[in-house]
Amino acid sequence: MEAIGHFLQELGKRSPRQVLSPEQQLDKMLRSSHYLKEFQEQNQGLSRDDYLRALPTVYQAVKEHYWCENCPGLVSCPNMVKGHYTTLDMQASQVVGALAPCSKQLAAEDEKRRHRLMRSYYVSEEIKTATFAGIKGAKSKLAAVEAAIRFSGEYIPGEKKKGLYLHGPFGVGKSYIMGAIAQKLAERGIASLMVYVPEFVREMKESLSDHSYGSKLELLKEVPVLILDDLGAENLTPWIRDEILGVLLHHRVNNRLPTLYTSNYSLEELADHLAISNGNRVEVTKAHRILERIRHYVDVFMVDGDNRRK
Repeated sequence: MEAIGHFLQELGKRSPRQVLSPEQQLDKMLRSSHYLKEFQEQNQGLSRDDYLRALPTVYQAVKEHYWCENCPGLVSCPNMVKGHYTTLDMQASQVVGALAPCSKQLAAEDEKRRHRLMRSYYVSEEIKTATFAGIKGAKSKLAAVEAAIRFSGEYIPGEKKKGLYLHGPFGVGKSYIMGAIAQKLAERGIASLMVYVPEFVREMKESLSDHSYGSKLELLKEVPVLILDDLGAENLTPWIRDEILGVLLHHRVNNRLPTLYTSNYSLEELADHLAISNGNRVEVTKAHRILERIRHYVDVFMVDGDNRRK
């Protein structure tokens, strides 16, 4: 069988006087293109004239299938529509062409879709691409990882489901586990938002001047799964506690929207952190009001191990 690549090169080099006739082009393609031969076998009622009438479409399909078989990558795709190829089909007893996305284009679209579902504020690229398979030292955090896998595989939007509260020392992989949850949820078509709390709190304070904090808070209130990363590391004020965190958690609890957390603090230690006041008073009651919107709506796991950042 003649190589289709050789035919395409030969056709491109010919001068106008040397251009093959339509019959010669068709014969060359029928001899050299596996794709065209398969189409011919599946449509044996087609005459030679049928192919000649659709010769430009046939040529486009043959050429683009050749490039797909020798794919130079999505960025360098030479086809008429990048990431797509022309397929031959029958319509009203005529040979017609239709565009179809290639596997690389579908993978790229799926990646974009997952990125749209898995939004984040101030989260590192490593966490955004985390997977359960990439978790190291799983023995010391086995219970937390198993709970994370269950949550990401079982959660159904609208149904009541407890979130997770992972606490432990610096650098043991708490955030990485949460990133893996977000990836798995995105694969299932479920949107999540992962927020690095210290930076988000700073942004909320800065938006006081233009009153834009309300619209920013709305996104956190409504997303199906919210992940608050490094809760307790923020520079807390009573306003952040009562008007941001309190309002946020109240809305999510009332609407059965699970919230997941990572923190260096246990829940008891977090209560002390939340008891901050503008004056000398320790606002235990307000702290416990927030804590009650966390404690009863999460499963708590201690995560230990070596500091991965070292």
